[in-house]
Amino acid sequence: MPVTDSIADFITRIRNAGSAKNKTTDIPYTRVRENLSKLLVEKGYIKNYTVISTEQFPFIRVELKYMQDGRHAIKEISRVSKPGRRVYQGKDIKRYLGGLGLFILSTSKGILTDKEAREQNVGGEVLFRIY
Repeated sequence: MPVTDSIADFITRIRNAGSAKNKTTDIPYTRVRENLSKLLVEKGYIKNYTVISTEQFPFIRVELKYMQDGRHAIKEISRVSKPGRRVYQGKDIKRYLGGLGLFILSTSKGILTDKEAREQNVGGEVLFRIY
């Protein structure tokens, strides 16, 4: 089944795997999804990811991160900008939950967090928020 919104699919697969307490989840490969995985590893929301090439199609295996008490490291992850309603933010990017959470933006300088976008003085499309 073709996916219309690959970022929403990425987010949903991670959210569902975390709810089911799975250690890993497999996500079809795109460069955007790989960049998002890299950013989530850097910010400590997932343990690691691996790009696996097969004969049919490549995919990304994401290792989920859990706290010592068994709770998922991601409390909330939701899509902001959707194909039917794009949400753009200028250079004056607000903080999500007073800086506890992150907005992930697609900018002219690549995929950045809200803090990195403020430091580089760029705006862009708000892809999703995570806490």
